[in-house]
Amino acid sequence: MPIQPDKLKKRPEFLRVASRGRKVAVPGLVLQVLAREEAENSRVGYTVTKKVGNAVVRNRTRRRLRAALRIVAAENVLSHSDLVLIGRDATRKRDFPALVDDLRRALRKGGALS
Repeated sequence: MPIQPDKLKKRPEFLRVASRGRKVAVPGLVLQVLAREEAENSRVGYTVTKKVGNAVVRNRTRRRLRAALRIVAAENVLSHSDLVLIGRDATRKRDFPALVDDLRRALRKGGALS
């Protein structure tokens, strides 16, 4: 069974990934990746702005991102890095298999898959 990534919880952690990390935009989402040398496990955070919709829509978008990451993490090993998945309006409208492919492509481009 693959190891589930830990969570990014505090705003400074998100800001550090945004300022020092690498940004990859694909049709269904935006991914920010920051490699961590000393880390044992990857950490992941999700963010969806109010531009996407109300709380119900934002939470659904976040759940879709979480489910897509679970699928990709089950078939690949994530490198030791901090990941921030940014949900967009297209995230909730995109077919789920296409969203999973978008995430897989973004992780490869960002160097988060080992």
